[in-house]
Amino acid sequence: MKTIITIGRQFGSGGKEVGIRVAKELGIPFYDKELLQEAAKKSGLCEKIFENFDEKPKSLLYSIAMDSYMFSLPGSGAGESLEQQVYLATYDTIRQIASQGPCVIIGRCADYALADDPNRLSLFIYAPMDVRIARVAKRQNLTPEKARQLILKTDKRRASYYEYYSAQRWGAVESYDFCLDSSALGLGGTVELIRTMVDHKEHPVPSPTEEDPTQPKA
Repeated sequence: MKTIITIGRQFGSGGKEVGIRVAKELGIPFYDKELLQEAAKKSGLCEKIFENFDEKPKSLLYSIAMDSYMFSLPGSGAGESLEQQVYLATYDTIRQIASQGPCVIIGRCADYALADDPNRLSLFIYAPMDVRIARVAKRQNLTPEKARQLILKTDKRRASYYEYYSAQRWGAVESYDFCLDSSALGLGGTVELIRTMVDHKEHPVPSPTEEDPTQPKA
């Protein structure tokens, strides 16, 4: 198996759970917060710094407050803000992880970082708002209205981060290989659908209209 699965997701869509289950069933590594840990180790930056910038839009005031930290770092690029260093370290870590073999990577512009990788299968998982509200309210013990506000805030943050660094639209069909409504088949059915996609990518079936190079031409 060679496929690298990247998953963007709306908050409350069950995208992370789907990713965990896909990775488990395929027997491949799963990266979410683990990616930040790897990036922190490789860059020498504090892991807390990565958590503070994780999938968050560019914030001028926060960046100014944090950038003083970079001057104490050995080998820091004079022209790079701490925010840029965190993004580049995350970007490099995604590419290095992908070079090691098949895996599932959640968010963090992984689809963009691996845009030139022929083994990439980029997915975006979404669901109707009412389904997401019910899931988030139950999971975090919130009222439906508070769950809705949290969903809107988190989605806005993820979209801003993705669109700033990738120059692509978050959640738009043209930005991914496939966009999947997790409520259509349920989380289990979505996992099975993704496994089928991976199987087709690993063992592509030629179109009937394609010429068979092993057969002599008429």
